[in-house]
Amino acid sequence: MFEPEIINMITENFGVSIYMVVVSTLFSYLLGLPLGVILVVTAPGGLKPMPFFNQVLGVIVNLLRSVPFLILLFVIMPFTQFVTGSSFGANATIVPLVVSAAPFVARLIESSFKEIDFGVIEAAQSMGASNWQIITKVMLPESKPSLLVGSAIAATTILGYSAMAGVVGGGGLGDIAIRYGFYRYQNDLMYVCVILLVIITQIIQEAGLRIANKTDKRLH
Repeated sequence: MFEPEIINMITENFGVSIYMVVVSTLFSYLLGLPLGVILVVTAPGGLKPMPFFNQVLGVIVNLLRSVPFLILLFVIMPFTQFVTGSSFGANATIVPLVVSAAPFVARLIESSFKEIDFGVIEAAQSMGASNWQIITKVMLPESKPSLLVGSAIAATTILGYSAMAGVVGGGGLGDIAIRYGFYRYQNDLMYVCVILLVIITQIIQEAGLRIANKTDKRLH
């Protein structure tokens, strides 16, 4: 197991796993953050209530969230191939990861914003702040600690999804664990990959919590 080519393979795919998580988390937030803001703003009692639109968007988000990742992986494979030119590998895996994680991120954003004391928003409104100013100058800063914790949760969830993509040759540590550890009965190699995935998960969670605690005004 500890031959140079095996170590190189583990090292390379360790980097691939990190790459998939970072890029997928970034794109998930690029899509999920606006979605979450819209869900909060258009909700009954929000800054710009649009109950019907909010309900339709909520149903769409919930439908995407309810599809198991492995099934989604196969369902959108034609779309993945259209976007990346391939249906396997790290870049191809990023597409279903983003599609699956973006609705989850939207709900995390929505949950974080709903924790804000409404009195703070009312104070901003009384001073004549626009909806955009309230979102960017009040809601985002006030919910920063919760958003940071949510980002750590999202990243670890995406890491778990990326490991599942090993079933279709998605690359990364999950790919090695399944292709070599499971199919070729190299249990020691599978255990190493699992341990590395656990370590990455713990690092992400701990980093997210530490950063969130440093930015939480209530703890200082």
